[in-house]
Amino acid sequence: MSEYEPAPPEVDDEGELPADHPRYTDLLTRHRIEEGVREGITHLQGMHAEGRGSAFDYLLGEETIPSADRAERAAAAQLLLADRPVLSVNGNVAALVPGEIVELAAVVDADLEVNLFNRTPERVGAIADHLRAHGAEGIRGIEADARLPALDHERAKVDADGIYAADVVLVPLEDGDRAKALDAMGKVEIVIDLNPLSRSPRVADVPIVDNVVRAVPAVTAYAEGLADAPESELSAIVEGFDREAALAAAERRIRRGATDG
Repeated sequence: MSEYEPAPPEVDDEGELPADHPRYTDLLTRHRIEEGVREGITHLQGMHAEGRGSAFDYLLGEETIPSADRAERAAAAQLLLADRPVLSVNGNVAALVPGEIVELAAVVDADLEVNLFNRTPERVGAIADHLRAHGAEGIRGIEADARLPALDHERAKVDADGIYAADVVLVPLEDGDRAKALDAMGKVEIVIDLNPLSRSPRVADVPIVDNVVRAVPAVTAYAEGLADAPESELSAIVEGFDREAALAAAERRIRRGATDG
């Protein structure tokens, strides 16, 4: 982990960020979240969520630890095994990894669905347009014609042929209440969350404790490598993944700075 260095002032385009800055990735994510707010993609509360994530990532060493790498491989196998996989997209995901989440959806033949806590038609439209600009087609969640049980807020609104009907759902970033609701429906959940103590990874079948900007490309890379693997191999990868060990390793790394991750 590098010593603290201030961010360069008044960066208007991410290309202006110095790639050799010791915390380049953190600067990049902050810039993309700010841009997302300006473009109506990310809610202001998303800036707070990014701040929390940044703090945990700093404690993790701002790198993919071995337990997260194993989780990313298991996630890829789980998505390839799915009959109806759906990748949920909120404002932060759309701002941080729009092209990457579109690529992952293509590799694992999954649907993309917009699902928001602070939901307005304008934000849903802005996110959908942003994803389309990065190559997405057939985005779900625009009309949201079904509801998840036991949720009273806007995240309950889902697509009947999307998240509601999915067998495997990728839930990036902190989303504990919906993660719990999806778990109650019997769905397999893959969660990306930098806080191993959050409700989301605690109910996930495959908790990935990693920065979403590293995790999504990593899952895609594993999925590409496993695309031709037999179902028996994919099942063995999923069954061999120890979710409790992964969460414990991430917590240990955060608390103690252990290098065995």
